[in-house]
Amino acid sequence: MARPIFEGSGVAVVTPFTSTGVDYAKLEKLVEFHIKNKSDAIIICGSTGEASTMPDDEHLAVIKCCVDAVAGRVPVIAGTGSNDTNHGIHLTQGAIKAGADAVLVVTPYYNKCSPEGLYRHYKAISDNAEAPIVLYNVPSRTNVNISADVLYRLADFENIVAIKECNLGQVPEILSKCGDRFDFYSGEDGLAVPLASLGGKGVISVVGNILPEHMSTMMHAYLDGDTKKARQMQIDIIPMVKAMFCEVNPIPVKEAMNILGMEVGPCRLPLCEMSSKNHDFVADVLSKYDTSAIKAFFG
Repeated sequence: MARPIFEGSGVAVVTPFTSTGVDYAKLEKLVEFHIKNKSDAIIICGSTGEASTMPDDEHLAVIKCCVDAVAGRVPVIAGTGSNDTNHGIHLTQGAIKAGADAVLVVTPYYNKCSPEGLYRHYKAISDNAEAPIVLYNVPSRTNVNISADVLYRLADFENIVAIKECNLGQVPEILSKCGDRFDFYSGEDGLAVPLASLGGKGVISVVGNILPEHMSTMMHAYLDGDTKKARQMQIDIIPMVKAMFCEVNPIPVKEAMNILGMEVGPCRLPLCEMSSKNHDFVADVLSKYDTSAIKAFFG
């Protein structure tokens, strides 16, 4: 197999919105912050990036802005999933044209397709994508699970190389059926090290928006054999994980970033500002972590 797209912590970056569109200058600044603070990859236009509220031209412009700002220093993985297969192909081809190193393709949502439909969906995207594909399995959002049986069939497509997995309980079964055919990235910040114990290559992280160096150091500690350090660092971020998911992602992480002076703007409807109670909870948790890197960079 080829080398993994990345190892360590890939940050699922927020999209900084204004009242009229995207703050592209702020997006470029976020990219610089993450590269300076050791994020190993940038994931753009995923769930945390609110891609579901972007029209296609804006979606692809955000990917292009990110690619240009990164300038080849770390991999850029672009979210291009859709519940319409042809639309997913369109976004995937647009992201590749924009220079993304790989695409992240979530399972079709709402339609609730059968295993056969899911297989055909990913086959069609694979057949039309000249770039590595990371499957995104998040049944809590989509009500669709990529089973080990479907993955076994998808193993025939060489450009399907990895899985961002949120249904971590099925990973041993997948490994039993598919061996080391796919690389795994944890879609759960709080279980990144446990997945690494099963051979995972890293995490695609929401917490990484706030603690990028911690997340990268934690993952590389495990990958380099310092399991004791990685274990403790995993335990240490659990209060932050609980804060970042006290409401639907990315409401809490954007709230946290704004509290810390990163000025990433609001979420787009139907996501809205969080409750005052949860705002206070997030602020309290933030006060217990070292966020000096953010203050130093954003002033």
